[in-house]
Formats: sequence, structure tokens, C-alpha cells
Amino acid sequence: MFYIIIYEMRQDKILEAKTKAGNYCAYQERTQQEVRDKLYNIGLYQDEVEEVLTELITENFINEERYAKAFASGKFRLKHWGRNKIVYTLKQKNISSYCIDQAMKEIDEDEYKNEIIRQINKKSNQLSGKEYIVKNKIARFLITKGFETELVWSLINEYLKIGT
Repeated sequence: MFYIIIYEMRQDKILEAKTKAGNYCAYQERTQQEVRDKLYNIGLYQDEVEEVLTELITENFINEERYAKAFASGKFRLKHWGRNKIVYTLKQKNISSYCIDQAMKEIDEDEYKNEIIRQINKKSNQLSGKEYIVKNKIARFLITKGFETELVWSLINEYLKIGT
């Protein structure tokens, strides 16, 4: 009798956790690890966490490819991050290489180059001084935002004309 009561209490806790996790995922895209951490914080055991995660994946509450695409496009369009920074951050979140590759395909190459050019023009208007110093500052700024070094330098040399 005692074990039946404990079992029913655990089942109620699992059902409550699944509902909370579903709401957590419905609010915004989440990684499996974020949901896993949330379920452990609720107080589920490992086998229960994996059971709930499996159900959430099956019901399409969790989809890491969808997460990676939303993350990449959001960080590029809103935060103006480059590919390197986006890829690094997704790897830190344990997103698979396949999902990262799919997310990178969402960023249009022309739009990407236009963003770098826009950043070059914006930053060059804020800086003054010798041409090589301004170019280096702009390059450092863009590289720390995650844009590829070779592409940054190529576009700086093509589009930035100081004092002409």
C-alpha cells in the first residue's frame, strides 16, 4: 500500500513536471540541456527526466534544429553577430554539428556581407585618425563580433576609403 502511494505521488510529480516543461518550451525555443536542467530543478530523477524529454521531443516541443535556426537568425539580425560567434555559442550549448550547419544556411551570404559593410561604414564614421589605425580598430571590432578575419579585411580594403 505504501509503495502504491509513493508511486502515484511520483506519477503526479512527473505529470506536473511535463506540463511545466511544455509551457517552458512553448514560451521560446529551448535546447535539450536547458529543459533537462529545468526538470532536475523541479526534482525529477534521471530516468524520469529522460522519459519526459523523450515525450517532449516526440510531441515536437523540443527541436534542436529549429532552436539552432532561430538562435542563428536572431543573433545575426538583432545582435549583428558573425558566423564564428554564433557557431561558438551553439557549440557551447551542445548543439550538434548537423543542426549548426543547417542554422548557418539560414544566413544569406549577400545579407551577411551587407551587414559587414554597414558595420564598417558605421564604425568609420565614429573614428578618426590615420587610415591604418582606423582600419585596424574596425577589423578588431568586427572580428570580436564573430565575423571571419579574411572576409572582414577584404571588405575593409574594398569599401573603406579614408581621406579621399
